[in-house]
Amino acid sequence: MSVHVSPGAAASPPPTPVPPRRPVNIHDLRAAKERGEKFTMVTAYDYSSAALLDELGVPVLLVGDSLGMVVLGYDSTVPVTLDEMLHHTRAVARGAPNAIVVGDLPFGTYQDGPSQALASATRMLKEAGANAVKLEGGGPMVEVTAHLVRTGIPVMGHLGLTPQSVNQFGGFKVQGRDDAAAQRLLDDAVDLAEAGAFAIVLECVPSEVGERITAAIDIPTIGIGAGPDTDAQVLVWHDLLGLTSGRLPRFVKPYADLRAEIGAAIKAFASEVADGEYPGPEHTY
Repeated sequence: MSVHVSPGAAASPPPTPVPPRRPVNIHDLRAAKERGEKFTMVTAYDYSSAALLDELGVPVLLVGDSLGMVVLGYDSTVPVTLDEMLHHTRAVARGAPNAIVVGDLPFGTYQDGPSQALASATRMLKEAGANAVKLEGGGPMVEVTAHLVRTGIPVMGHLGLTPQSVNQFGGFKVQGRDDAAAQRLLDDAVDLAEAGAFAIVLECVPSEVGERITAAIDIPTIGIGAGPDTDAQVLVWHDLLGLTSGRLPRFVKPYADLRAEIGAAIKAFASEVADGEYPGPEHTY
C-alpha cells in the first residue's frame, strides 16, 4: 500500500523500533547483588498473571507450591504433587519468556536423594519449561543441590520456615530465634552457596539473621519475612494484591484490595442482569 503526502507536508518519521528485551538469567541476579541493586520475585500460577508480571519487568517468577493453598484449596503445601506443579509451571513459562521461571519441587519429590531430585528437576525443565528449580532445607539438601548443579540444573535454596516441614515444626513459626538455630541457618546458607545454588529464599527469620546471611554469601538472598537487608523480596501474588481473606502473616503488605474491587464488580454485574440493564443495545448483535 502506498502512502501519499500532500505537497509541502512533512512526512512523519518512521517509528523507532523497540529492541526486544533480553531474557533475565541467573548471572544477572548475582550482578545485581554485586551492584547493591535490590530486585523482586513474585509468585505466579497461570498464563495471564505470568504474562502481566513479565510485561512489567519482574525478573523472577516463582511457581510456588503455595499454589496448593491459594489455588487448589489444600490446608498446606504438603499434598501438592509434581504433576500439579508441572501443569501450572507450563502455563507460567508460556506467559513469561523474559523472566527466570523457578518451579518448586513439591514434598516427596527430592528428599530421597540426588537421583530422585534429578528425575523430578529434569521433568520441571524438560516438560514444564522452567529455568530453575527450588528446594527446601539445608543439611542433606546441600549434596542434592550440588548434584543438580553438576548436571546443569540451576537451583534456588530455601531456608528458615520451610513450609513442607510444617508438621515437623509444629506450625508456621519463625525460625532461627536463638543463637544456635541462627548459626545453623548461616552454616546451611554458606554450604548451599558453595554447592552452587544461585539464590536462597529466607522465610520467617529474625531481621538480624537475614542481614547476617546476606552479608556472608555472594549469591542473592530473597526475603519473605526476613527483614529489609536481604538482596530481594518475594510475595505471593494473592497476598500482594489483596485477594487473600482472613488473617495475614506479619510480613505481608497488600498493595491493593482487589478482593473488594472484584466483589463490587460481580455485585454490579448481577444487579444489572437482574434489572435487565445488561446487556444493553451496545452489547447486542
